[in-house]
Amino acid sequence: MLRKAKINDINQIQELINTFAKKDLMLPRSLNELYENIRDFWVYEENKNIAGCCALSISWGDLAEIKCLAVKKGKQKKGIGSELVRACLCEAKELGAAKVFALTYQPEFFKKFGFRKVSHTGLPHKVWAECINCPKFPNCQEIALLKKL
Repeated sequence: MLRKAKINDINQIQELINTFAKKDLMLPRSLNELYENIRDFWVYEENKNIAGCCALSISWGDLAEIKCLAVKKGKQKKGIGSELVRACLCEAKELGAAKVFALTYQPEFFKKFGFRKVSHTGLPHKVWAECINCPKFPNCQEIALLKKL
């Protein structure tokens, strides 16, 4: 079941995200950060367990970001990630965003939704506020993708 995240989901969301972060596939997230941004998150729940999560964050002006997309191993390639991205895109449109971007190691996945590769420098500097804390900064290998709504 796809739904907005609730406070009692935070520990499972953190465990899911940080499992991928330990493999250098995404940034780790602290409990504090998750509590502060819980309203941004969508989750996919199966039998009271979080099988996937994704967040939509408003970045600047009419620009939003899809981030923290993670689906449990063994649950991947079953449409869960796609449902989470579609929910974020729908919410972005409802909020009045004109563009949505993602920074990812999986560009082909996002291209299925109409995202196009863009230069990192084409995104506003506000976007990089999180990047300062990344151990890979400034040598980021993530690919920037943008979709116009």
